[in-house]
Amino acid sequence: MISVLIPSQLQSYTEGVARLQAAGGTVDGVLEDLDRRFPGLRFRVIDEQDRVRRHMRVFANGQPVADLATPLRDGDEVLIFGALSGG
Repeated sequence: MISVLIPSQLQSYTEGVARLQAAGGTVDGVLEDLDRRFPGLRFRVIDEQDRVRRHMRVFANGQPVADLATPLRDGDEVLIFGALSGG
């Protein structure tokens, strides 16, 4: 299983849970697994073109994810963050 850290602004989709376990061989597979259990979660992170939304950041094992096909193994960690913006 993959450990996934959910940011506070998305925890309303996960019943208030900040850390979840998910199955999937890729980042996209993990997001799909989470979306089956928590409908609407993936759409808040990924846009209609299957890219990480502009104000979201996804990391796999501490590395920024540019490709949703990034492979994952049991024990890996995915972190989802809401990017800060402003001036």
